Amino acid sequence: MRIKRWRLAVMTVLVVLAMVLAACGSSGQGDQGSGDQQADSGAQGGSTEKVTVTLTGWGSSPTETELFMKVLDEFEKKHPNIDVKWEPINENYMDVLQTRLVGGQAADVFYLDSSEAPAMMSRGLLEPLDGYIKPEDDLADFEENLLNAFRWEGKIYGLPKDYSTLALFYNKKLFEEAGLKEPPKTWDELLEYAKKLTKDTNGDGKPDQWGLAIQHGLDRAGIFIYGNGGEIVDETGKDVRYDEPAAVEGVQWYVDLALKHKVAVRPQDIGAGWTGDAFGKGNIGMVIEGPWAIPFLKDNYPEVEYGVAELPSKDGQNKVTYAFTVAYVMNKQAKNKEAAWELIRYLTGKDGMKTWTSLGIALPSRKSVAQAHKYDQDPLRKAFIAGAAYARPWQLGLHFAVINNNFNNQMEAVFAGQKSVADALKEAAATAEKEIGR
Repeated sequence: MRIKRWRLAVMTVLVVLAMVLAACGSSGQGDQGSGDQQADSGAQGGSTEKVTVTLTGWGSSPTETELFMKVLDEFEKKHPNIDVKWEPINENYMDVLQTRLVGGQAADVFYLDSSEAPAMMSRGLLEPLDGYIKPEDDLADFEENLLNAFRWEGKIYGLPKDYSTLALFYNKKLFEEAGLKEPPKTWDELLEYAKKLTKDTNGDGKPDQWGLAIQHGLDRAGIFIYGNGGEIVDETGKDVRYDEPAAVEGVQWYVDLALKHKVAVRPQDIGAGWTGDAFGKGNIGMVIEGPWAIPFLKDNYPEVEYGVAELPSKDGQNKVTYAFTVAYVMNKQAKNKEAAWELIRYLTGKDGMKTWTSLGIALPSRKSVAQAHKYDQDPLRKAFIAGAAYARPWQLGLHFAVINNNFNNQMEAVFAGQKSVADALKEAAATAEKEIGR
């Protein structure tokens, strides 16, 4: 009797133990995986709770806004448990955004321009994305230069949503009249072409057709600094280097197009708003611009026939251009981080990006999407796509505004004939370093 009771007691304990282990196993299995795996389950209907993700960016044209709303609608259809609340900031974007971040009122996900990224990443305001990213997110598909613009101390803080590089627009009619058969490939050819394109067509002794329309800012002149082997700032972001010989020489070459050779003009000097507008008027042979000029010319100057080529380089080999890119980043204080990641993942994934870049206003940061749209074969866009491989991100370290603004202010004095390039850049660098606190 005692033996039977003992056996019964043992069997009872074993059954209870087995039930406990089964329950634990089931619970443990449900908790496996990283935060992004859990987000997938909730996003696809594994949870009945609906969450809201707030998204902030800047306003854009009606056409772009309509397209973006289409992308967000597609996301919500595929993620029925996530609502996206779009909250654009139409003026003073960074000022408003930073105020909201300090006050804990910023959106879960927001746009971040590459120029502002280093300062934002260094302050600990953003959520690193490394823990959310999976192999199937295929980071290798992104243009590496663009992705690197949002890395800080070995971590990824943003995924680029699109980009623009700079290329050379040239007027086909003016080229034909000047006997020019193909775009220039070197700086010497650029100057030679510009001389042939600059004319006094009405005989009043003054040019009314120019080889180039140029801008004096660092976002254009910087190409000639890099192209001449110079640098703008060192890796610490404190040693401003555009006053060094290679940089000064590059800027001097660029400025001489207008002030010495008289073959280039600034848009404001001929009543135009920007170089794309100047080019559209039909009396400018070449401009350095981005793909945003393509829809502008189509809408405002459809009669102008033009081509687009990669920018000429000093020696025809070592090419340089800028990449202007924007990423989606996650607020460190985001309330629903898993859902916020799902939104970033979709917007920068192949499906979301394919829809967003379908008009060609901005170019896809994923190589596969550019190929799907055949932008790498498009006569007007392939030069921009080619430039992504060697482009320098529009980025100047932690003190972007100080370095950029001091350069631009001094260049105004150069074009006004008040200072030499060397003196202007020396003063710009000294003032910038003083403001930085070097």
